[in-house]
Amino acid sequence: MGVKPAPMVASFSSRGPNLLDPAILKPDVTAPGVNIIAAYSEGISPTGLESDKRITPYMALSGTSMACPHVAGLVGLLKSLHPNWSPAAIKSAIITSATTKDHSKRNIRTSLLKESTPFDIGAGHIRPNRAAAPGLVYDLNTTDYLNYLCGRGYDSSQLQLFYNKPYTCPKPFSLADFNYPTITIPRIEPGKSVNVSRTVTNVGSPSVYRVRIEAPPKVVVSVKPRKLRFKKKGEKKEFRVSMTLSPQATNITGFAYGLLTWTDHKHRVRSPIVVNF
Repeated sequence: MGVKPAPMVASFSSRGPNLLDPAILKPDVTAPGVNIIAAYSEGISPTGLESDKRITPYMALSGTSMACPHVAGLVGLLKSLHPNWSPAAIKSAIITSATTKDHSKRNIRTSLLKESTPFDIGAGHIRPNRAAAPGLVYDLNTTDYLNYLCGRGYDSSQLQLFYNKPYTCPKPFSLADFNYPTITIPRIEPGKSVNVSRTVTNVGSPSVYRVRIEAPPKVVVSVKPRKLRFKKKGEKKEFRVSMTLSPQATNITGFAYGLLTWTDHKHRVRSPIVVNF
């Protein structure tokens, strides 16, 4: 109580990048996980030592085991509010509604008081009320997951382990086009553009969304179209994002971060952009 700045990324919190698939940003989000007052078994002492005879029904605990239940509870609440939403839609709502700001409206910091990056906090700290009405979601269906596996190198015979119908992989399929709520480019080279596509589904009332771009440093980002008009709930719209290195980008290495936001002035649908030079 009263700890400031808050929230702050704990030292033990897992960080990115994603070693299994660099095209998928990890972590997705952060959630409360430090000094959480939680139910505790009265069948064991707080320390677990035989000499410790204390018994308590509650303990202040920290770790992923505390953060995960917050997210799991949020998922349950969203599913009760929106029974027809897919797991991907729920995940998208949580990610795109998260915040990167702390209580003072400054960027969330790490335990070393350094400004966090998407590899520290993903899209940011969860905001349950915002997730309940995200405006737009990045949804996924069975074909999307099969195409993702194709992009990972699975062939038709291997796909039968996951799917009971014949499926032919599209040629080619870029992992960057997987309809995830974040955009991560594992490699961008001088003189070459990287193009990714995304599809958003309207889960709110009819509205017009316009895009706002905070481009990663040394990267030129363009989005087409820049305006999406939705006439009904459930309507889908596709957009494309093109990224190229700026002429000033010479002899640079490492990662750069940006943000893509769709807004209708009521909702802000935020997607981190991560680029590896």
